[in-house]
Amino acid sequence: MLTDIKEWIIKVIFSRLFMLALIISALFFVLIYRLFSLQIIHGEDYLNNFTLTIKKEISLKSARGNIYDRNGNLLAYNELAYSVTIEDNYESSSRKNIQLNNTIIKTVNIIEGCNDEVDNDFKIILNKEGRYEYIVTDTRLLRFLADVYGYTKTEDLTAEEKNSTAREVIEYLCSKDKYQIGMMTADENGKEVFTPMTGYSPEDILKIVTVRYAMSTNSYKKYMKTIIASSVNDETVAAIMENSNDLQGVSIEENMLRRYNDTQYFSHIIGYVGNASTEDLAELSTSSLEYDMTDVVGKSGVEKVMEQELQGKKGKDVVFTDNVGKILETDSHIDPVAGDDVYLSIDADLQKAIYNMLEQKLAGILVTKIINMKEYNNSEVKSSNMMIPIDDVYYALINNNVIDIDAFSQPNAHTYEKEVYSEFKERQEQLFDALRDELLTVSTPYDRLTKEMQVYQSYIVNWLQSSSNGIIMNNMVDKEDSMYIKWTIDETISIKEYLNYCLAQNWIDISKFHEDGQYVDTGEIYEQLIDYILDNLKTDRGFSKRIYRYMIKDGYISGRQLCLILFEQRVIYGTSAEKQALESGARTAYDFIINKISNIEITPAQLALDPCSGSCVVLDTSGEVLALVSYPGYNGNRLTNTIDAEYYSELMNDLSSPMYNHATQQLTAPGSTFKMVSAITGLQNGVINIGETISCHGVYDIENLNLEKKCWVYPGAHGALDVTHAIENSCNSFFYEVGYRLATNLHTTTYSESAGLSKLKEYADKFGLTEKTGIEMEENEPQFSDTLPIDSAIGQGSHNYTTIGLARYVDAIASKGNCYELTLIDKVMDKKGNIVKECSPELRNSVEVPGEYWDAIQYGMRLVANKTAAFKNFPIKVAGKTGTAQTSTSRTNHALFVGFAPYESPEISVAVRIAYGYTSANAASLASDVMKYYFKLEDKDVLINGIANIDENLEVIED
Repeated sequence: MLTDIKEWIIKVIFSRLFMLALIISALFFVLIYRLFSLQIIHGEDYLNNFTLTIKKEISLKSARGNIYDRNGNLLAYNELAYSVTIEDNYESSSRKNIQLNNTIIKTVNIIEGCNDEVDNDFKIILNKEGRYEYIVTDTRLLRFLADVYGYTKTEDLTAEEKNSTAREVIEYLCSKDKYQIGMMTADENGKEVFTPMTGYSPEDILKIVTVRYAMSTNSYKKYMKTIIASSVNDETVAAIMENSNDLQGVSIEENMLRRYNDTQYFSHIIGYVGNASTEDLAELSTSSLEYDMTDVVGKSGVEKVMEQELQGKKGKDVVFTDNVGKILETDSHIDPVAGDDVYLSIDADLQKAIYNMLEQKLAGILVTKIINMKEYNNSEVKSSNMMIPIDDVYYALINNNVIDIDAFSQPNAHTYEKEVYSEFKERQEQLFDALRDELLTVSTPYDRLTKEMQVYQSYIVNWLQSSSNGIIMNNMVDKEDSMYIKWTIDETISIKEYLNYCLAQNWIDISKFHEDGQYVDTGEIYEQLIDYILDNLKTDRGFSKRIYRYMIKDGYISGRQLCLILFEQRVIYGTSAEKQALESGARTAYDFIINKISNIEITPAQLALDPCSGSCVVLDTSGEVLALVSYPGYNGNRLTNTIDAEYYSELMNDLSSPMYNHATQQLTAPGSTFKMVSAITGLQNGVINIGETISCHGVYDIENLNLEKKCWVYPGAHGALDVTHAIENSCNSFFYEVGYRLATNLHTTTYSESAGLSKLKEYADKFGLTEKTGIEMEENEPQFSDTLPIDSAIGQGSHNYTTIGLARYVDAIASKGNCYELTLIDKVMDKKGNIVKECSPELRNSVEVPGEYWDAIQYGMRLVANKTAAFKNFPIKVAGKTGTAQTSTSRTNHALFVGFAPYESPEISVAVRIAYGYTSANAASLASDVMKYYFKLEDKDVLINGIANIDENLEVIED
């Protein structure tokens, strides 16, 4: 009975609720009917009085603080600009994506039609061959893929997702379940079906994906606007506003963009800013400031290190909007607070001067080393005597993209571009016939091929296993397999044998070139693989460059043609007389190219031949960083705010490595610049004494170790030297003996490698050579040698140090023992001019040694400078030490110099490294110019004249 009553009550309640729902629905439909009736009676605008009101918060960005040098020169600032934005205010429907995609491409076409560019910091570009490729690698690529596939951690990616090619990512994002980029078409039954990646060109697909991906990063905040193009011109603004009725969600907004002055000189120091990534937000999670993915944050350099000071505090508007985002009323407002200004210790004028002098010095080395020969056998000469045959220079123009080979095949190609391309096509056809024969029938073992054919076949295998291709799956390859070893190490099998073996072992992903469901035998699959390889390599720029290399070598292409293409592509500008002289043969291509390098119309960075890079650091003796130069630099304005993906790709493929900070990241052996550490260590450990001499016979040998080493002066000899004159003459034999004595406790114990190294390391640490310097930018960890104390004592072994590390070391010598933690920051000031924070180098430690030891070391360095040509008759006294770091037998040595001035009362310390700079005399020459500029010993217009610095009196130093 009780159960029946309960059931009756429940039925009554549900029936009443049902009736209430019917009444509400009826009232709603009456209201809708009444509104549309009023619309008909009163006109179209009547319903505009009835709007859906939404309350939302609008974050107001703060102005980022400026960055100045020590003298108040403006280096980084903000600029007010107009941007084109889009907001996802589209109603959900089956056609929403198609409508949104059409709006995006219409907007992009308007922007580009007005000579503006769409922002593009997507990590995929369309390369010159028309294929999608990544512009990031390794951990950055995995982070990008995790974001694409919706994972917080990269570890959550599946193996298939980790190995996704760039095209597969685009296909995924174009799918119906994602951005639905494609066309709706009718199937054979008349039913509408979606076909991804149709109806748009590959270029347009990438543009839509780029905007949609940027919008997706903002999707967690409703009504958040995404920038399509920043800093657009007035014509774009007018065109967007004129077409606003057809561009739902698109609007023009004012925003602040980050800008840099003289960017190439300061790019490595200042860095750049960009939209916050997942990693950025994780790093900033403990900040007192609020961050989200729409914020612009420092990505590198001072911009990143000083993010908290530069950022400022956001403001906020609480507003009421209608359903399409139009603001109806402001409820409350909080003003943003601008970020603080940061002042650096850097002297901007000194920084720029050194950069230009370094470029002039590199150009001067190249001019003296380029010879008018097609080939030169560098394997038979010493490093300092290696030369650059002119054909290497011609090829460098193609290899480092100074000449755009893709322009050769365009309809508007010029005369010499067409000439070269015609020769190329003929040679390419011959080569591909030969390759097809090798891959299908001939099967010549790798070690019996010509050098040229080896280059092509190695390229093919590397191309197949590259991350952008993924046909040979590296994670599947057994590196211990005998056939793998025969191909990679023994080089005794053919490429045909190797690729067939890869197929048999399932190391090859056949889905990349073979249609699923189509049954064929292994032989047919191999033939399909060969077709795929040859079809793709016909348009592969890297492979084409190798063909051009041998065409130059074999005389199919002349230097004259390539020099004239420089005119056609406007890489250089010259008079018609210059061009005519080149065309007629009145002027040789060799003379022409040497002239252009001499006048730095073609820069060392463009050629990317040895040497093409270098670094110089200047400190004052209190540890202040006055200059930190890395050559070459890059245009930070094209990376800041939103990265220009194509420019970023160019930088990544530039063989001169412009984004690499040669001052803080490049690690090389210090060479003889390390010998002052060894001298101090020997003196402090009592294995040598002031005034004690050790004899150099040119050859240093220790019978019980079966060891024989030559001093750099061999077949000469230095004779008996004390520590001061051992530094002066950079005597290897003297410092070999110091290393041996440290390892044997002055010949009283058995030779102990670890004992010798630990003693050297103790003083290397005191000079700061075992730790990073503390500089506010990416800096690689130094490496103290872990082998051979005898070699380590002359700066070889496995020592590896940065230029900034060597600068701190020599600064400690100059100040007689003060080793500092370095900083680039001088002070931080708010917008009212109040000092918020003052910074200065902190004393890391003092190197406590007797004064007579310092005198002996410094005087030895004074004698080095005295006998170095760059400092002969120098107006002030300089102390320094040259160093030559050996690299390999196939490349020239690194050139180093460390020093300070004035000798009696040091003001500054200088460290110079020219990678592959032949001789340390070149580094000393640059250091001399730096000191002339700093102490105003020579007119700056003489020092910086835009012409290659060729030192006629340069001696060869091989210490």
